[in-house]
Amino acid sequence: MPDPHHKIRCFASALLLALTGATLGACSGGDFGRTREDMRSDDMHRWLGAEVTGSLGLKASQFQLTDEERQLRDLAYPMIEPPLSRPAWKSVFGDYKALPSPWQQKVVFDRTMYGRTLIDEPHRSHSSRYAQLIDDVRNDITRFEPFFASAIRVIDLDKKRNASMARVSELSPREKADAVARMQENSLIVQWVQQCLEQRVSSYRWALERLVIQAPDGMAADADRLIGELAAQTANPPVAAQPPYGRAVAVRG
Repeated sequence: MPDPHHKIRCFASALLLALTGATLGACSGGDFGRTREDMRSDDMHRWLGAEVTGSLGLKASQFQLTDEERQLRDLAYPMIEPPLSRPAWKSVFGDYKALPSPWQQKVVFDRTMYGRTLIDEPHRSHSSRYAQLIDDVRNDITRFEPFFASAIRVIDLDKKRNASMARVSELSPREKADAVARMQENSLIVQWVQQCLEQRVSSYRWALERLVIQAPDGMAADADRLIGELAAQTANPPVAAQPPYGRAVAVRG
């Protein structure tokens, strides 16, 4: 006859192992669900350039990324990744997930998706939903200045690159094409972020409106103030990247 105490000990051991694994998995993520530094690679976001140019039928540059260009892509990723799109258990590897550019014809922006996810996901209370919304908006505000400071530096260097090409001796067609492609990549990445910020403001407002009619709370005023601050920043970016391509996806509502 099987020993019942042995079964209990086996179950306890299995449970302990499961809890230990979950704890280690949680520790592998970085702050705010971002990938920890030792899990990152230098060019983990290089694909952004190929994505924006490829979606417009252009060839990506074969030049290596400069430090400034690499930083631009690293700072751009959390601003183009839709908020609430990554489950907590994917926090370690989420920064490696490729995203479609807004110039892909199949991409359609849905301003209700964030709000529906926020409301439908289990929360302890509606206050926690307001808190999540406030955190997401505040995070975007915090990321705004570092990204655009990087964008200013990159675009300024690209202007110098463009001016210097006329003085380069024996510039080959391949070198010129790669230089032009890199400038297009950098400019389009900035425009991608600008568009995503406009979409986020629209999504946040839709979500707040639904929270207010479902569960009025004093926290709504704080959320509205922060959304207004993000909207003001987005409407007046410190640098405007305008390559010869129009925006393919308009913000609705």
